Amino acid sequence: MNIFNDYPETLLELEEQFAKESDCLEYLSKIRWPDGFVCPRCNSSESWMNNRGLYVCKACDLQTSITSGTIFHQTRKPLRLWLNAMWHISNQKYGANALGLQRTLGLGSYNTAWQWLHKLRRAMVRPNRENLSGTVEVDETFIGGSKSGKRGRGAEGKAIIAVAVEDKGKAGIGRIRLKYIDDASGDSLNAFLKEVVSENSTIRTDRWNGYNGVEKAGYSRVIEESHGMIHVHLVISLLKRWLLGTYQGAVRPSHLPYYLDEFTFRFNRRTSKSRGKLFYRLVQQALFVDPAPVSTLRNGSIDLQSEGENKANHKI
Repeated sequence: MNIFNDYPETLLELEEQFAKESDCLEYLSKIRWPDGFVCPRCNSSESWMNNRGLYVCKACDLQTSITSGTIFHQTRKPLRLWLNAMWHISNQKYGANALGLQRTLGLGSYNTAWQWLHKLRRAMVRPNRENLSGTVEVDETFIGGSKSGKRGRGAEGKAIIAVAVEDKGKAGIGRIRLKYIDDASGDSLNAFLKEVVSENSTIRTDRWNGYNGVEKAGYSRVIEESHGMIHVHLVISLLKRWLLGTYQGAVRPSHLPYYLDEFTFRFNRRTSKSRGKLFYRLVQQALFVDPAPVSTLRNGSIDLQSEGENKANHKI
């Protein structure tokens, strides 16, 4: 079976394909181990199944399940519910929020919906994804409400987001990368570039001196006047509009990276006409990222009040 072509295209197909929990387990198994079981510890393909439904590696005796070490690790909820959540998220054109997910799935707990969304946003970043290449426009933007005091790149009380956008010439905008950074210094910006852009690419920037070390980092640099940075400025505009329209701007810095991951996932797949393929990609990536315990979802020194925790004022 070509698993890439094995995904539902409608809600009815989803319900038929995953009518039973065993259907879900079989589907996840084919995606995680398309050529058969592979031990996550020693990579052996020899195993047997014990009476608890766990794979036991013949080489190292590791006991593991299809969902061990994935986003679904130790979940107590049915996998059918998880797949329905992923279908809902994939089919929201402008982004999903916790209240909408809670209502769609009939979850009794808002916190469960909130946690699932953040777990699945982590899965939207594919491990070992390819870096941007070619000509890449880079700039920074600021997320946060109006505050008095210093403005511009040294503004206080706002989150700084580094934005990188592939310029594909006549084809327009290619892929994008976003990252919440500490400041707009050369150290922060060069670290961002090394993380998301392939060496020997051409970096197009404005005249900000934070980019003065770009050549030493292995790139060519082209300096452009700010009004000429049309691709990166368009992405920044769309990002801010998306945060405001979908989440009412109620996104605190401690969890901003999750929202940036979601925006990137959606933007880089904006030309896809198949909601089913987006669903498949999310399921696939959820099987290849590490578990996200609840304790890691509420980190940071700033409490999050986002995507509807102020429920009375949140749009669905």
